[in-house]
Amino acid sequence: MVGSPTLMDGFFVSFAQTHPGKVRPYNEDAVLDLREEGVWVVADGMGGHAAGDVASQMVIDSVKQCVEQTPAASLSIDCLRKALLQANQQIINFSQQHLDGKTAGSTAVLLHVRDGFYHCLWVGDSRIYLMRQNHLQRKTRDHSQVMDMVEQGLIPESEAEDHPLSNVITRAIGVSDELTVDQNSGQLLPGDQFLLCSDGLTKELNDTDLAMCMQANSVSDIGLALMHSALVKGASDNVSCVLVKVSQSDADSEEEHCDDTVPVFFNRRNSVRG
Repeated sequence: MVGSPTLMDGFFVSFAQTHPGKVRPYNEDAVLDLREEGVWVVADGMGGHAAGDVASQMVIDSVKQCVEQTPAASLSIDCLRKALLQANQQIINFSQQHLDGKTAGSTAVLLHVRDGFYHCLWVGDSRIYLMRQNHLQRKTRDHSQVMDMVEQGLIPESEAEDHPLSNVITRAIGVSDELTVDQNSGQLLPGDQFLLCSDGLTKELNDTDLAMCMQANSVSDIGLALMHSALVKGASDNVSCVLVKVSQSDADSEEEHCDDTVPVFFNRRNSVRG
């Protein structure tokens, strides 16, 4: 959770946590926290036990392998996009060989920070938010049927979360040979805070709720507040969040160190941290 001055952009602190929630018997989410390399991922598997959890872990493993095998100077958002595309083919192959035609898949959101810029990659309805100067911005656009309906003017966005088709996604890793990974990039500013999360969090908390939780002083406090709030509201799905903060000084990073003892509820199989 504690940042270090490994990137020219400044000091980064991060927090990662995943929880099965209060209804599901197992966790299909997986998270990756490679703070020193400036890479973070949340993957939300689908397909049930031994399918969705395997798919999300394949996404995590593919990205982690890419980072480990690529020299730091050469690591780029294009390399990381290729890792997601490789995971897509690996999941398809796994489904064909082991699932008797059953489909496994995973959403994914990936954040990469480098040289004063941030880069977001995503597939599906997991999300990345940016908190900048107390204003929460959604940096990803859900690949979902209800979002298509919102953009077509068929329903207002306020009705999207509770719509009967809210769980229908239009894009996922491992579902089709042809996969498009969307990207959003921008310049980093001191004090920027990013939230990567699965839809298990945003099903329970709206953007106003998220913004309130992100007013906490440290990324670990924010992460615990988000997870606690989702669990209090029922957490009908697996819940995962990753918080990343661009600290303004080394002192900020040291302050975060005091929070390193907070308990983290990781699913042993589905979570990888740097």
